[in-house]
Amino acid sequence: MKKVMLSVLGLLVLFLLLALAVLFINSPGNVPKLEAARDEPFRNSINEKQFVEINGVKQGMFLRGEDKNKPVLLFLHGGPGSPEFAMTQAWETNARLESEFVVCYWDQRGTGMSNPKQLDPKTLTAETAISDTVEVTNYLRERFDRQTIYLMGHSWGSYVGIKTVQNNPELYTAYLGIGQVVHQKAGQKMAYNYLRNHAKKIDDQKALKQLEIFDPEGSAYNMLLEDYGVGIRHDGPAIGTMLKNLFFFKGYTVSEKLQAIKGMPLSNKYLDTKDYAEDNLLKSIKKLDVPVYLLEGKYDYQVSQKLAQDFYEQLEAPDKKFYLFEHSAHSPNMEEPKEFMKAIKEIVRQTQGVD
Repeated sequence: MKKVMLSVLGLLVLFLLLALAVLFINSPGNVPKLEAARDEPFRNSINEKQFVEINGVKQGMFLRGEDKNKPVLLFLHGGPGSPEFAMTQAWETNARLESEFVVCYWDQRGTGMSNPKQLDPKTLTAETAISDTVEVTNYLRERFDRQTIYLMGHSWGSYVGIKTVQNNPELYTAYLGIGQVVHQKAGQKMAYNYLRNHAKKIDDQKALKQLEIFDPEGSAYNMLLEDYGVGIRHDGPAIGTMLKNLFFFKGYTVSEKLQAIKGMPLSNKYLDTKDYAEDNLLKSIKKLDVPVYLLEGKYDYQVSQKLAQDFYEQLEAPDKKFYLFEHSAHSPNMEEPKEFMKAIKEIVRQTQGVD
């Protein structure tokens, strides 16, 4: 028995050492290469990993674009606390935002490169997230000599983004929301009801037993959303793959990957709060002074596509359009990149006054 236990322990130690070796090899901390569709190199591109002090905290970002003279777009990731570029860059195709913009993939406070050891978690609030967004916006405006930039938010980032635009419209050319948060508490209840009805329809007794113990207005059933194709991706579970992508992402050092893992539960604890869940944009935002474009997956119950449609229909804005992606759930930017970029090109033409 002792020999067996020692053998098992030895194998575990060997596995751990191999995993650490793979982690270090895949963590040089260099910005991922901006691959071209053809062998010709980009002649005026930008591809940088940058650190900037934002409201007293050192925060990291990737700046990427095929042409640095293109408009600038600030991308606000979801989560809260999910470093989306690091978790999805492995899925990148040539149908990407970098073809139309200089894109800033910023790790929000408490996330990845922006989660220093000395960070006070009490500063992780929606109010601070909005203030940080304005500061990053102003950094980009000055860096690239732009009067206004585009702002795009995904999931949690869509909540931060639309609240930022509401109070600072003069800074933005347009706002683009993916998986737009409208009233998360109501949306979660709608998701729960969908899961229960679907489980009954397909006679999924295991799911029905799980749902009996879940709060209809909570989020403990997110993995079931994944299983039923109405979560992050319509084609099936994605959370495990995204964590694997993070493990192999070469743009982070080992330390930054560890900080990213630590930042996920930290950000959820302090940012996924009652105020965020209960803020109903149908009541709190009736009008925006910038063009608004919502890009929604037909099967999205991670954040309610139906509520996003309701919000769009009652919203007043200088220009607006609702894009529905027929084969997507919560992430049409990752699920249907070609169709997504068709919409983006149309938005750019519209907002730049190009026929």
